[in-house]
Amino acid sequence: MEPTTLLLPTAASSVPAADATPADRARPARLEAVWARHEDEVAQAQRLRYRVFAEEMGARLRPPGGTPEGHDADLFDRYCEHLLVRTLPSGDAPAQVVGTYRVLTPEGARLAGGFYSDLEFDLVRLRPMRRHMAELGRSCIDDRWRSGGVILLLWSALAAFMQRNRFEHVIGCASLSMRDGGHAAASLWERLRRTHLAPVDLHVRPRLPLPLASLRCDLPAEAPALVRGYLRCGARVLGAPAWDPDFNTADLPLMLRLQDLPTTYRKHFGAGD
Repeated sequence: MEPTTLLLPTAASSVPAADATPADRARPARLEAVWARHEDEVAQAQRLRYRVFAEEMGARLRPPGGTPEGHDADLFDRYCEHLLVRTLPSGDAPAQVVGTYRVLTPEGARLAGGFYSDLEFDLVRLRPMRRHMAELGRSCIDDRWRSGGVILLLWSALAAFMQRNRFEHVIGCASLSMRDGGHAAASLWERLRRTHLAPVDLHVRPRLPLPLASLRCDLPAEAPALVRGYLRCGARVLGAPAWDPDFNTADLPLMLRLQDLPTTYRKHFGAGD
């Protein structure tokens, strides 16, 4: 992975594995959030991503040549910082990665030729803030650990990272399932554009738009838990969703300005003022 001149956390954060399954609780475990320092740690994140995106969600992955079987990888990985949540080894049980995010910093985006979101959206209106804007992506959690503790640990580590590196804005694409053909995603967009749409000077345009005109937009669609969490933290929707045929998702562009993070979340994540 390309080195970057960033101030990374030097110590892991850990919490009890309160969201483990009953089988996990039979042998208590603890969780730690760490930033990948070596290629084998990045590979562990890629294997988790493969299990979630390819095996569970049925995504058609297109990894670069030479990618090992069972890994989700793309050309952006080498320019990203990779955050892992993993269990601590216990007895004969080795450490296991159960959650991950990747972060593309402004410097990483410069080396990569742009943000991943640039592939899905025209981000021209965000150009003035790119020097202080980071991108989150490829987030996933092992299906046995999706009760809340892992995502809170991920977000706490991300908040500290953003503050330490003085990033002011966070962007990313929230993926919405299209297993129903896209009707739920279109309905959710219709609701969110009325309640959580960013100002027009921050709007982006999808390069391959979700075909909203041919979809229902009146269903009582509920936002996924991750999207609800982003919105509670003050995130805003930047425009209509793009269609990602490979992942069979509608990708909703979101931005969170750290100054908009509610006080309660600032205290919870240790983000300060």
